[in-house]
Amino acid sequence: MSQETLLLLLWLTRISAILVPGCSLLGLPALPSLYFEGDVNIGAVLSLHTEEHGKINLFNHKPEPTSCFRFNMQEFQTAQTLIFATEEINNSTDLLPNMTLGYKIFDTCGSVSLAIRSVMALMNGFEEKLSEKSCSKAPLVQAIIGETNSGPSIGIASTVGHFATCACLSDKKKYPTFLRTIPSDYYQSRALAQLVKLFGWTWVGAIRSRNDYGNSGMATFIEAAQKHGICIEYSESFFRTDPREEFQRVIEVMKRSTAKVVVAFVAQGDLIPFLNEMALHNMPEFQWVGSESWITSRSIAETKQFNFLKGALGFAITKAKLDGLWDFLVNVHPSKSPNNSLVKEFWETSFQCSFEKMQNQYTAVSELRISSKVYTAVYAIANSLHNIIEDEKSYTNESTIPDFNPKKVKCMVTSKSFSEYTNVEKIYFDENGDPAARYELVNWQPGEDGTLHFQPVGVYDTSLFLGFHFVSNFVSQVPLSVCSRNCPPGTRKAVQKRKPLCCYDCVPCYDNASITAASLTFADANDCMPCDLEYWSNEKRDCCVLKLVEFLSYTDMMGIMLVLFSIFGTCITFFVAIIFFVHKDTPIVKANNSELSFLLLVSLKLCFLCSLTFIGQPTEWSCVLRHTAFGITFVFCISCLLGKTVVVLMAFRATLPGSNVMKWFGPIQQRLTVLFFTLIQVIICVLWLTTSPPIPYKNMQLYKEKIILECNVGSAVGFWAVLGYIGLLAVLCFVLAFLARKLPDNFNEAKFITFSMLIFCAVWITFIPAYVSSPGKFTVAVESFAILASSFGLLFCIFTPKCYTILLQPEQNTKKYMVGKTAMKGF
Repeated sequence: MSQETLLLLLWLTRISAILVPGCSLLGLPALPSLYFEGDVNIGAVLSLHTEEHGKINLFNHKPEPTSCFRFNMQEFQTAQTLIFATEEINNSTDLLPNMTLGYKIFDTCGSVSLAIRSVMALMNGFEEKLSEKSCSKAPLVQAIIGETNSGPSIGIASTVGHFATCACLSDKKKYPTFLRTIPSDYYQSRALAQLVKLFGWTWVGAIRSRNDYGNSGMATFIEAAQKHGICIEYSESFFRTDPREEFQRVIEVMKRSTAKVVVAFVAQGDLIPFLNEMALHNMPEFQWVGSESWITSRSIAETKQFNFLKGALGFAITKAKLDGLWDFLVNVHPSKSPNNSLVKEFWETSFQCSFEKMQNQYTAVSELRISSKVYTAVYAIANSLHNIIEDEKSYTNESTIPDFNPKKVKCMVTSKSFSEYTNVEKIYFDENGDPAARYELVNWQPGEDGTLHFQPVGVYDTSLFLGFHFVSNFVSQVPLSVCSRNCPPGTRKAVQKRKPLCCYDCVPCYDNASITAASLTFADANDCMPCDLEYWSNEKRDCCVLKLVEFLSYTDMMGIMLVLFSIFGTCITFFVAIIFFVHKDTPIVKANNSELSFLLLVSLKLCFLCSLTFIGQPTEWSCVLRHTAFGITFVFCISCLLGKTVVVLMAFRATLPGSNVMKWFGPIQQRLTVLFFTLIQVIICVLWLTTSPPIPYKNMQLYKEKIILECNVGSAVGFWAVLGYIGLLAVLCFVLAFLARKLPDNFNEAKFITFSMLIFCAVWITFIPAYVSSPGKFTVAVESFAILASSFGLLFCIFTPKCYTILLQPEQNTKKYMVGKTAMKGF
């Protein structure tokens, strides 16, 4: 823990005297600075001075006593609070009745060697003159309230135990006797990491004391910060005795950095010389986050040259109020302790006419933080001793002072909580000898007098669900400290080479992926989230929107044009049928096999209308209808043309002498031929629909940003069987018509059938590559266009010459003209 922050309660697990007759004094004895002999005594090791005069021992003469300087007001207040607690207990009739509690307080000057020497004196006793009984005396104290600094405490740990806030002291294997009344820095470091994360500071600098307190606390903070996605730009350490050049080096590192937040896990004694050097430089503004060692230091806050610390945040030891302590403190006077040089030095340091008018750290009792912990420690010791006495009385019924076994004392203090006789707080220890972790979050705000004041803004308590609880009216403006600003929605983080994870570039999300503003609040939102199959990222890539659904619609211009052509073709076919019906008794209609002509016109109407099934949103029934209607109607149409072609050929052979072939190709045979060829296609379609029919299908592979609604043909064999059968009949019809194209006649219909089959085959041959290469709804448009084009080709090639003759050249619509030189009966 830091200097003057956290007090530890320390129990001796084994203090034994070695009986050695005729022992001799090997060095000068260590004497307490403040002491009072009681029936039972407790020891204390405090830094009543902050520095010692450095001396070099040459080992050729006995070392001179160590002298200390720089009187420590805060630590002297702690010592007086300990005395106040013991006197309060001695005046109590409930706690340790008929017994006085004494104290032995040693000054370590913050030195590890003096701390060990003081503890050894508490264990073995101290006398200026040695006697025969000196080496056989019992231990002077039953417990020791240890150093407020982690360094000296660790130095004496192997000897007896200690107290401070360093998390390493919770290791019961190494320090089995160590208890403390202040939380371990393990919790403070983790709380600082959560605090930094809470404000979104992902890019911070770190400075620490180069000792156990700073090194251990900062190591825990960095470990916790990394788990929260916080990056440390730099981590520098220093010590109060470092040369000025070392301070300047650290300051230059801070000036060159881009982090706007500095986490300072520094002991107060180390921080003050560093701040003095910083005040000489033109430093940029930083948001300071401090450890409890200095975050409530009035000596720092009230120094106007340290105003650059305004806005500092940090966790402080919870404060307490001790009734009567102020009156006790101001009554300390050299006249009451004429032989105590420490009290005299305190008086001279205070340099005031009267204590009632004195205002310094010593008399500041409104927010007791450290001193209240030593008060709690004394009461915990007294409670445990009291409970041991009560247990002994229940067995022996005697009021004598029992033999306090250290192991029993330690067991008693760790097995119970103590609050009955103290007006501060309930204290208990867990299995690691640590109390509950509670901190007060304070904010340094400038006051009207130009100094900085501590404003409580929240608490941290491990017993709370989230650990944090903030009060309202926190800070008006939170600074930004990041290596890279948050990527805007629609972009993702790309880590920069050879830099921490907090340093990144913002690159746009890839296609079909996005990052929303909400997802950016999560630490793991470093990559774009792919959209669902039916969604697509918008242009800004900040959200997923439904993909456009595309199909050949009736409202599309292309769809409208196809509908118009389909209706136009149907109307023309109907108009031709009317002309043929009105002139059904004329030679040209009779000569062209009127029954097959009417069947052909009906099939052409169906061909024109079936193109409409390819327009509109595909559904189960429309997918089945469009393919089967197309296959059956076109086979019906070509079957009629095939029948007409066969009739032409047979009619020519019927004119030869002795031929009787036409009796086999009469009207009934012609109808059966058309029905037979059409029935085959119907059977193919039934098999197709039975095995694997066409179904609606969402094509998401063709375009990433839209969905193509189309009909999946289901069985490819069935689909190509339908087309193949149409092609087979068309080729057969074309071959027969081609063979009959030069038969003598003024109206040789085989010529027109041949030309119509050329157009039909040309349309569907070019349809195949166009169908395969056309994307999206254009595929359906190409198929619909091929149906209309082939239908118009058949209609115009077969019926235009006849309608022209009927309407515009009626003089040629006579039997005499039809027969000409080569009469062809039955044609």
